[in-house]
Order: sequence, then C-alpha cells, then structure tokens
Amino acid sequence: MRHHNSVFYGVLKAVPWDVFDRLVEAHGADWRVRHLTTRSQFIALLYGQLEGATSLREIEAGMASHKSRLYHLGAAAPRRSTLADANALRPCAVFSELFAVMAARAHRPLRRALAGTTYLLDSTGLRLDERSLDWARFSAKVCGVKLHVVYDADADRPIYAAITPARVNDITPAQAMATEAGATYVFDLGYYDYGWWAKLDDQGCRIVTRFKRNTPLTVIEELPVTAGGPILSDRIGFLPQRQGSGRKNPLQHAVREVRVKTDTGKVLRILSNDLDATAQEIADLYKRRWAIELFFRWVKQALRITRFLGVSENAVRTQIAVALIAFLLLRLAQAAQKTIASPLRFARLVRTNLMHRKPLDRLLHPEPTPIRNPAQLALQWNLS
Repeated sequence: MRHHNSVFYGVLKAVPWDVFDRLVEAHGADWRVRHLTTRSQFIALLYGQLEGATSLREIEAGMASHKSRLYHLGAAAPRRSTLADANALRPCAVFSELFAVMAARAHRPLRRALAGTTYLLDSTGLRLDERSLDWARFSAKVCGVKLHVVYDADADRPIYAAITPARVNDITPAQAMATEAGATYVFDLGYYDYGWWAKLDDQGCRIVTRFKRNTPLTVIEELPVTAGGPILSDRIGFLPQRQGSGRKNPLQHAVREVRVKTDTGKVLRILSNDLDATAQEIADLYKRRWAIELFFRWVKQALRITRFLGVSENAVRTQIAVALIAFLLLRLAQAAQKTIASPLRFARLVRTNLMHRKPLDRLLHPEPTPIRNPAQLALQWNLS
C-alpha cells in the first residue's frame, strides 16, 4: 500500500519553518530548553486547536496516543506541566510575528490579481476567568481581552490582528496599525474618530461606516433615489466644523450620507467619503461587514477559542496567535484541494481525520483496504 503522511502533516506543510526558526532564534525562545522545544510547543498547540482540545490534559493524552506518528512532524508528545510552563514563559511574539508573516504571504498573490481592496475592521471580546484579573481587568469581577482584526473580504482571511485588554477602545489599535493607500475600509461605530478618518482620506482611502445618531450633516446636495427601494435618501454635505472641546474637525472635505432601510425595518445612516459611487454600492459595502462577524463566529466555534489553556497574559496571547495561524493553515489547505468547498465542513473533516494517513484531497474517502498477495500467505513445500 502506498505510504501517506497524516492529515496533520499535510496541514503543517504550509508553515514557513525557516521563518519560524529565525523567530525562535531572534527571541531566544529555545534558550536553556531541555525537554520541549518551541517547535514542539507550537505543534502541540496547533494539534489542540485543530483537534478541538479544551485542556492541556487532552493535548497530552491525544498526542501520546499518536506518538508513533509524531516523528515526521518533528515534534514530541509534551507533558502537561511542561507545556503549561512553555505557554506561560516562552515569548508570545514568536507566534504573533509568525502569523503576521503568513498573513502577508497569503495576502500578496491575491493583491496582485485584484486592483481594489476592501478591508473590514472589527473586534470581538473573549471572556477570561478571575485568575487573569491582574492584567485583563474590565470591572471588579469581570476580565477579558479584545481580538482586533483587519479582514480581507476578497481573500476571506485576516491580514492583521492585535490583542488588547477588554477596556481598550477599538480606535486605539486601529490608529497604531499600518494602512494601505487607496484601499476601502469598512467599520462600525467603535472607530468613530474624525482625525483617523482624515488620515485615511489623505491616503486616498475610501471610508464606509455609520453616523452616530446625534451627528448632524450640513447638506449641500440631494441626490435622486429610486422610489420604493431600500435607499431612502442620498445626500452630500459637511460634518460639524468643530469636535468636542472646541477642537477643529480635521476632516474638512464633503462626505456622503446614505440612508438605508434594512430587511428588518431598521434605518441606517451610512457615511462615506466616496462621492462618486452609487448609493447601492455604498450600502453593499457596509453590508459586507457581515463577513467579519462570520469569521469571529467561526473562530470561536470551530477553533474553540472561548476556552483558554492558561491564565497569564503570555499564555492567552500565544493561544490566540496560534488559533489565527490554524485558521490560515486550514484556509491554505482547503485551497490546495477541490473536493470540499465549505470551509466549516473542511475543518470538521480535518479534525476527524487529523492523525489518519490520508492526503488532503481524499478526506471524504474511506481508508483503503490493504492489498494482499495470496502467494505470500501460502507455504511452498518441496517434498522431493
């Protein structure tokens, strides 16, 4: 029978191990390490994400049961206590920087093929238990973190991620991130900052967001809309000249207000600095925000990111970075085969077959029957 490596091995082939080794060296992650290398730690955490393990004991027991198949992965089965120490002490920057490199590499070929780019910005909260109060306190008894993501709507994958305590406003990491000139940025009310909008506008970026309820618009032009349609009005005007505390508004250019009635009857005031696109195009761009909501739901459900394996800041940041890497690996592995179109179904099949010896394009096929040669079972007696 033809030999096949495990499904896990096939998923890990997309990891740039040369980059990983350089990051381990740069951060000194393997300095004075005797039992569990950072590579083995990384593979163990990826195993936990892809297998759906919710505790270190599950990772320890699961990998120990497949010890004979870990050789080709270049990893060893970890002990629970050793893995816990590694998560708490090894620099999480190794994994977050690896994600950044992998996201950029996966993003680059598509950007050569597409002239325009639409990025979705949003964050999601992840609840932690009271043992993380020292660094992730939100209130007296509640603590958590926020995962801030820039999502490429065309590539259907994240290109940037930041992790902050839950008390940090969404606009703070957004102001620190690099932006791409000429791109379209779609976001919600958490990023309501005229100064940041002016920066994007100066770079030639298109902005699509929502008006706050109390934000007035000085209308200078009313554009026609189709009667009876979802677009209720389309107007061009200026935002208030002054911000709070009497500061001058840095966004002095005219903007667009498109009022849209949703299927549920809710009326949205959509703001954009694009004065040339149709009102329906602006509305459709804002509607694309649903893609990042689905991404957050997928990460929480498929990768079980709601259960954390450690309570320290380093351990939490490490697990989130590895979960995002697992998402990229699944996307890349799915793109390498043509049999399974649904990302969620593909992830479930990878989980079911993770340590089975199968190629990625045959996850739906049963295990092949071993080929037996009857002649090998017969005893050749020579009675002469």
